[in-house]
Amino acid sequence: MTALPKKRLGRGLAALIGDDLTDDVPATNDPEIRSALREVPIETVRTNNLNPRKIFNEEELQDLANSISEKGILQPIVVRPTGDGDTFQIVAGERRWRAAQKAGLHTIPVLVRELSDKEVLEIAIIENVQRADLNPVEEAMGYQQLIDSFDYTQQQLAESIGKSRSHIANTLRLMTLPPAVLERLQKGDLTAGHARALIATDDPVGLSQKIVALGLSVRQAEALARNKGQSAGSASSRPADNSDLRSVEKAISEALGLRVSVQSSDGEKGKLIISFKTLDQFEELCSKLGTSL
Repeated sequence: MTALPKKRLGRGLAALIGDDLTDDVPATNDPEIRSALREVPIETVRTNNLNPRKIFNEEELQDLANSISEKGILQPIVVRPTGDGDTFQIVAGERRWRAAQKAGLHTIPVLVRELSDKEVLEIAIIENVQRADLNPVEEAMGYQQLIDSFDYTQQQLAESIGKSRSHIANTLRLMTLPPAVLERLQKGDLTAGHARALIATDDPVGLSQKIVALGLSVRQAEALARNKGQSAGSASSRPADNSDLRSVEKAISEALGLRVSVQSSDGEKGKLIISFKTLDQFEELCSKLGTSL
């Protein structure tokens, strides 16, 4: 089978996984899709550990199961054959497969494709991101897996899945937060906007607790993080109402994914302080500045 072009995956995913197809799937004019469609016993289909989505809401699964019981599965599940030839591995559609089990289906429609691990992970991420099925932590972990396993750059990844490079970078920076904050993010107690406001602070865990307890908006969380993130020295060495400096701080901090402090007593000269907590963060900073250790 011809390898899927990286730049086509984002736009061509609907045709690949059948997103635009309903009951009339067998009537599609694409001969490749027609030949790949089949009905298989549900017990021959297995999950795939490459799927970045790990959390499935039971209430939503039950709602989908009820719909499947009434109307059946309208979109085939994309699978790839395993080595033994008798079973299949899910590429896209694990949620539908789980719901079909709840609905008591004995057979399910599948679209069989020969795909590499790299293509499987790309497709799984694209499908889930387009449907907003991934929480921000799962999305970040999926991106990191593509980078670690297949030597993607952030720009290549952005082109492959149809997202901006800044979105990729901002999502990946979430993984620098402590596990306690990531857990709140996974549960939905915090949004990605809340979490990004905590990246450059000294106490992200404590601030995340306050954000949840007080029900703060993202804008309010950013203000809280900005106020708590200022050291005593920086607070006393610049005008408290200097919004320009704070805006610059925020912009540089978001660009670097590190805590940044701009200190100026007269508006002419001052200091730019970039704080890092690990050697990896320092090496990444050096790389962005065009140098190395």
